[in-house]
Amino acid sequence: MWKEFKEFAVRGNVIDLAVGLVLGSAFTAIVNSLVEDIIMPLISLAMGGVDFQNWFIALDGSNYATLAAAKEAGAATLNYGVLINAIINFLFIAFAVFMIVKAINKIRRPVEGPATTKECPHCKSEIAIDATRCPHCTSELV
Repeated sequence: MWKEFKEFAVRGNVIDLAVGLVLGSAFTAIVNSLVEDIIMPLISLAMGGVDFQNWFIALDGSNYATLAAAKEAGAATLNYGVLINAIINFLFIAFAVFMIVKAINKIRRPVEGPATTKECPHCKSEIAIDATRCPHCTSELV
């Protein structure tokens, strides 16, 4: 069992996954900063100074000016503004990952050169593009 685990752990896929997780964590931190420090303030400015972080419902029925004040008072809260921020973060991360994967797929896609073979119209075998006779069925090609 130990031998199987060792083979699994050192296989390339596991190492690729580990590297992907580390890079994903760093990428998430960058996107979180982009959203929280640049995009959300612009959205807040466009919406007249609204701060999503302070959109919450205090479950004790009291009114608090900010989420920090409610937490300081020990009130239980439903933080739907934090959820909105998380959804916006997810959308930006998902879009950025989509763009990266799209670019990688474009790079990986093999470049097709000019055709070097064609199909024999008689026997449907693959033959050289400049062949005048099929080597399989010996038919003359036009």
